Amino acid sequence: MFATTATRPQGSPETHRDFEREAKHRLEWYAARPHLIEDRLRELDEEWDIERAIQANAATLALTGTALAMTHDRRWSFLPLAVTGFLLQHATQGWCPPVPILRSLGFRTQGEIERERYALKAVRGDFDHLPEGTVPDRLRADAAFHAAH
Repeated sequence: MFATTATRPQGSPETHRDFEREAKHRLEWYAARPHLIEDRLRELDEEWDIERAIQANAATLALTGTALAMTHDRRWSFLPLAVTGFLLQHATQGWCPPVPILRSLGFRTQGEIERERYALKAVRGDFDHLPEGTVPDRLRADAAFHAAH
């Protein structure tokens, strides 16, 4: 019944494959134009993931329903009740009715955004200087951490 953070479904498998295919195409395009990678990384920094979109959507609808219930008709209080129920469902099961809509609008998961980010950094050569071979794992991990920033 409860989904773990790692296994939470975020739309259909077809949608996920579409996002992955689009990211691969973008990666190929930027690999041929490495001078534009920095601009794309800045765009990724600004991109809203689906979790943020769900939170903003829920907050907007809950505030709207509360305001309408207070100023017009108390039956509007069902809107924030439904929205918070969906938000709880999303937190526990990883899915709620707005997910397919937001995915169709292009909202990606944080993991999908991060995979594109690190693939672009790898194409740019950010990880080329990582030590190989006999370097202790602690030093390799430290170098990887700094390369990822």
